[in-house]
Amino acid sequence: MSYKITGIGEVLWDVFPGGKEPGGAPANFAYFVKNLGQDGIIASRVGSDPLGKEILESLGRLNLSRDFIQIDPVHPTSTVEVKVDSGGQPDYIIKESVAWDFLELTEEWKELAVKTDVICFGTLAQRSPVSRKTIIDFLSLSSKGTIKILDINLRQNFYSPEVIKKSLELSTILKLNENELELIRKMSGASPKKSEILFCRELMTKYDIELICVTKGGEGSLLINKENHYRHPGYKVKIVDTVGAGDAFTAAVAVGYMKGASLKEISDAANRLGSWVCSQKGPTPPLDEKIINLLYS
Repeated sequence: MSYKITGIGEVLWDVFPGGKEPGGAPANFAYFVKNLGQDGIIASRVGSDPLGKEILESLGRLNLSRDFIQIDPVHPTSTVEVKVDSGGQPDYIIKESVAWDFLELTEEWKELAVKTDVICFGTLAQRSPVSRKTIIDFLSLSSKGTIKILDINLRQNFYSPEVIKKSLELSTILKLNENELELIRKMSGASPKKSEILFCRELMTKYDIELICVTKGGEGSLLINKENHYRHPGYKVKIVDTVGAGDAFTAAVAVGYMKGASLKEISDAANRLGSWVCSQKGPTPPLDEKIINLLYS
């Protein structure tokens, strides 16, 4: 069965020292979802400029629909300067007042919200009041059974306790890394001595979250639901860069969750896909059948 899975938020150019790649967490997420056999959709906005036209052409080459990409007549297409260190870890410089800071809840987007089975969103695209309201309204229009994944993606200073709290309230699944988990722990005033599992269970109870996924870089991940938890040691690969790996992880979680897979099965697929992306260049490397067939086979 194919599910309609939407990533809403930023679409942009990741500008590396050696060139640029189409990216943005929701766009990368939709790309991997599509490659895992689902109806992966991007809901975003680009400028009516050459970079906007070029990004639409690039999404077409990635076999992604452009039907829900809005064209902004005033604000430019987003670009993000990416510097990758010797360990493959990226550092981002994200420009403000770009097209995706002005997402609109159009009639087409309202229809999409109602029909979507899974929505993935983050905090970055909520940095502007305009896009924040659009994203919250989009989530609110979805059906009762829609799965809402918060891939929190805390970048620079583009978040606040208020945005994080409201996003958690709207979430079915929370995905975050160890540093982001510790930041939320500090914001909540929880004891640093409390175990990850216990703190995550408290978050789940407080915000009615069904699954929390904590990524741990080369050390794998921790997945926690209301009954169980599963630690995965990760897969060791030669890292080229880690851009897009987290989005691949989230895509595998989304697909596995909808398939009713176990925590072990979801963990294995998400770590396998995420680590493979680390061994490739750029956020959306071409996936071959071999890697796809290893996931949920």
